[in-house]
Amino acid sequence: MKARDELSTRTLRMVLTAVGDAEVAGSAKRVLSDDQVQAVLAREAKKRREAAEAFAGAGRDELAARERDELAVLERYLPQQLDGAELDAIVAEVLVREDLHGLAAMGRAMKAVGPAVAGRAEGGRVAAAVRSRLGSH
Repeated sequence: MKARDELSTRTLRMVLTAVGDAEVAGSAKRVLSDDQVQAVLAREAKKRREAAEAFAGAGRDELAARERDELAVLERYLPQQLDGAELDAIVAEVLVREDLHGLAAMGRAMKAVGPAVAGRAEGGRVAAAVRSRLGSH
């Protein structure tokens, strides 16, 4: 923040506010663990990604660019996201290890895959990969 980078300053202040809100949400104030802070960061990144898509779809390119710029700042503080091949490999390995077959096992599969990809892939991407693998069995 000392470098007077307005974009980073604004984005990090927004994240600090979101973390503070999460700390006081519920019946009692609490201190968030690192994993919980990371979840807040991921949630904020998802908001920026969805907002950028919505603005771009509505022809508001300047607002879409602003959201993408904020997303780029947030991604510096998130773990590296898995690419498609890495995600598919993890899903395949977990499904074989847990002996899960058919779409009826979707819930159990998601529960098993979740810890293996924690924070490194969005839920929608994980669900699509699991559904694809279970559907091909």
